[in-house]
Amino acid sequence: MQYNNIISDFSDGITTITINRPTKLNALNKATIFELHAALKMAESDFDTKVIILTGSGEKAFVAGADISEFAHFDEELGRLLSKEGHDLLFDFVENLTTPVIAAVNGFALGGGLELAMSAHFRLASSNARMGLPEVSLGLIPGYGGTQRLAQLIGKGRALELIMTASMIDAEKALEYGLVNYVVSQEELVPKCIELAHKIKSNSSLAISAAIKAVNANYRDGVNGFDVEISEFGTCFGTEDFKEGTTAFLEKRNSKFPGK
Repeated sequence: MQYNNIISDFSDGITTITINRPTKLNALNKATIFELHAALKMAESDFDTKVIILTGSGEKAFVAGADISEFAHFDEELGRLLSKEGHDLLFDFVENLTTPVIAAVNGFALGGGLELAMSAHFRLASSNARMGLPEVSLGLIPGYGGTQRLAQLIGKGRALELIMTASMIDAEKALEYGLVNYVVSQEELVPKCIELAHKIKSNSSLAISAAIKAVNANYRDGVNGFDVEISEFGTCFGTEDFKEGTTAFLEKRNSKFPGK
C-alpha cells in the first residue's frame, strides 16, 4: 500500500512505522490517522511481524499534536465524532493490538502525539523529548484518551496538574513519573527499541498477546481482570508454543516457538 504521510518498513520480525510529516512536526491529521490505522492493521495481520515500533521522522518531534486547522470550525456534534473516530481508528486500536507496540518518542510528543505514545504498550524517549497535553490552552480537553491513560500511567494528581497547567515535562521527568521506560540519546533511541523488540520476539507471540489482553482487562469497566487472566492462562495450555516452551525448558535448550 502506498502512503503519503507515513513510512512502514519490515525487517527481521519488526515493523517500524514512521509518521512522516516533518514540515508539520508530524502533526496528526485525518489522513495520517487513516494511514496509521491501515499500516497497523496490516502489521497486526502479518504473522512475521512480532513487534511494531512507532516513531516520528526527524529529530524534532514524535508527533507535535493534532492538526488544529482541521477542526477549528467544528461544533459539538462534530467534536464528539472527531474524538470517537480517533479512539476507534487509532488510539484504542493501538492499545488493543495483540502485537506489542513500542513508541520511540523522538522530540515533542504533545496533545494527540502524547496520546498516541500512551496508547502504545510502552514508551522510550530521546533525551530531547518534551511531553504534554496542552489542550486546555485551546479551550479543549484531551480527546484521544489522554485524560484516562495519563492518570493510569502517572497517577491522578500528576495527570491533572499537567492537564490543567498545559505544561510540558522533559524526558527525565517523564522517566521519574513512569511515563517512559527508558531515556537514551537521539542516536540510541531506535537501536534501543530494536534491542528490546528482539528480546520480546524471542518469546512466545501467543503468550505475549494473551498477556496484553489480561493486563488491558484491568482498565476496563465491568471486566474482572483476574477472570481474563485465568481464561488466557488456560488457553495457553492448548498451544503448540506451550508444548515447545516446556519441552525446551526440560531439555535445557532454547525454545523455537511456532506461534501456534
